[in-house]
Amino acid sequence: MRILVIDGSPRKGNTWKVVRLIEKEMKRRNSNIKFHELTLSDLKLPLCCGCSNCFRTGHKSCPHNKQVQMVLDELEACDGFIFAASCYQGALPAISKNLTDHLAFLLHRPRYFKKKALAISTTGGVSAGCVTKSIANTVAGWGVNHCAKLPIVAFSWNDYKPTKKQRRKIRKVATEFYDEVASRKLHPVKIGPMIPFNLFRAMSKDYMPGSEYPTEDGVFWQQYQGMVYAKGIPIPVYKRVFGWLLYWVGRQVSQKRIVSYKKN
Repeated sequence: MRILVIDGSPRKGNTWKVVRLIEKEMKRRNSNIKFHELTLSDLKLPLCCGCSNCFRTGHKSCPHNKQVQMVLDELEACDGFIFAASCYQGALPAISKNLTDHLAFLLHRPRYFKKKALAISTTGGVSAGCVTKSIANTVAGWGVNHCAKLPIVAFSWNDYKPTKKQRRKIRKVATEFYDEVASRKLHPVKIGPMIPFNLFRAMSKDYMPGSEYPTEDGVFWQQYQGMVYAKGIPIPVYKRVFGWLLYWVGRQVSQKRIVSYKKN
């Protein structure tokens, strides 16, 4: 089992201590787990410049694609991943937000439908839950099948020592995350991810090669035509009906309003 650990904080502080405890607990279940660390501060990813290249012509035309592709390759290679980011004013640290900004095209073109994730954050006082919820919402947009959340109130800026209650919580989350990844069981798709999936699937027809504003979406979504969600993911009948309704709405909207891009 290969687990990617994304260290989304500027330094290895309280949140990183929790990551280490999670790793320790998971290795109790399987000593052969391989943890691969991706430290964003070492990645030296420049700030996203908002050029829209990733949306229009694909992420490979991003001016920072060398670093972005490295992250995508690591995500593709792992069985599951941990996204750890400390709480900065109730939100992600800038270094983590910069990564998710660069990967925003995944909301248009999701792909990690069979991956499982764990979001971890610590705070000295409040709002760690806001950070883990934000991460979970983001990776759901990437297609991730399930994301567990572990917010921790450390009551410490630099010297976090988990209480017995927190250790039990960490042990429980680590066990559940391990079981999720090891089982490879896929959860039925939630309504939220189905909305962009079917709207973009419908709208992509008007952005295919040869159209006035061709985009990478126009190419990407052709593989999913006729599908209300990715192959292999359980979809109840009523959600299938909902997916086709969304597709119909997307076709109506797209025919009346085209999103234009400046051609550089």
